[in-house]
Amino acid sequence: MRVAWATAFGLAVHALPAVAQDRGLAATIEAASDERRRGLSWSDGDPVLRSTLSVPVTSGLSLDGAATTLWGSARHGGADAAIDIGPSWSQQIGGWRLTAQGRYHLFPGASDQGYGEVGAQAGFLIGPASVDIAAHYAPRQSAIGGDNLYVSAAAAVAVPGTPFTVSGHVGRSSGSVRDPLAAARLRPDGNYWDHGVALDWYRGQWFAGIRYAGSSIDGPARTHAGDRLIARVGFSL
Repeated sequence: MRVAWATAFGLAVHALPAVAQDRGLAATIEAASDERRRGLSWSDGDPVLRSTLSVPVTSGLSLDGAATTLWGSARHGGADAAIDIGPSWSQQIGGWRLTAQGRYHLFPGASDQGYGEVGAQAGFLIGPASVDIAAHYAPRQSAIGGDNLYVSAAAAVAVPGTPFTVSGHVGRSSGSVRDPLAAARLRPDGNYWDHGVALDWYRGQWFAGIRYAGSSIDGPARTHAGDRLIARVGFSL
């Protein structure tokens, strides 16, 4: 199964440039030393490959997809990949940029692990800096043992005269618990905080970066949720 998914991912990566050029789509391909989301490693601390694709539908509306190799993630029932798919809507109103999205997370190579969530974000641009406030909610589902609410605040600033951007965020995960074992998948230590800072470099279609990710998770649940430096490199189309 892992070989099959690696082959499929390679074919998708090979096809992305032609698709993007022919249809005017937005796409990225990158490699990273870990797949960290909300302070948790989805790849058990292992390196990953990731590709994204955004298909414009109408003004402000797009269909988005992402595929990430996981190579048998223990957090997600032995999944070999994560596929995130759903619509996004964005609108600029004065200095504010409003965004709403729906996502369903699929986990090929694992059984009954998929779950969905919705999100909204408000961002404001101040010169070279941006500030964003967001909330994402996954309603009660058996795959995650209850429901899950993630709220976050983030800021980023492009360093004038350089290809570098500095950013940081803080977020909190909370929710109800009906199945403690399943709920530990997204909240291994109950409600918790996560935080991170990043330095990214952009030059033409290429990008690279390094970021620090950490969380308030403690004790045995800290496995693949502790402090970590993560490197990435990729290009956009």
